[in-house]
Amino acid sequence: MSDYQAKRNKLKRHRRNRSHQRLRNRVNGTTERPRLAVFKSLRHIYAQVIDDTAGRTLASASTLDADVRGLFEGASGNKAAATAVGTTIAERAKAQGVETVVFDRGGFIYHGKIQAVADAAREKGLKF
Repeated sequence: MSDYQAKRNKLKRHRRNRSHQRLRNRVNGTTERPRLAVFKSLRHIYAQVIDDTAGRTLASASTLDADVRGLFEGASGNKAAATAVGTTIAERAKAQGVETVVFDRGGFIYHGKIQAVADAAREKGLKF
């Protein structure tokens, strides 16, 4: 990797972290309406339903889970995998009694994989 690419990657990471901090100042999960936090890397997609007042995770799903891996074919960092994570997190949240959530896109642009997770969770019955 060249020096230019390393600086560019660092800048992109810094920009996402600043955006996420601004977002977290506004978005806070409560017991009645927990936060659905989404993170994506180049290889995997992660989602958690978090109660910030109690400081605990109510439900989680990622492309690393064995039961999620059976829902899609191919790479684990594409839209099909994101849809599988979205449906799984919605089912697990509803099993915990969560109906409505606040969506935390984690500083990522609401497009592509992040949008696929949100749409799949809405389709399974989560309200946000």
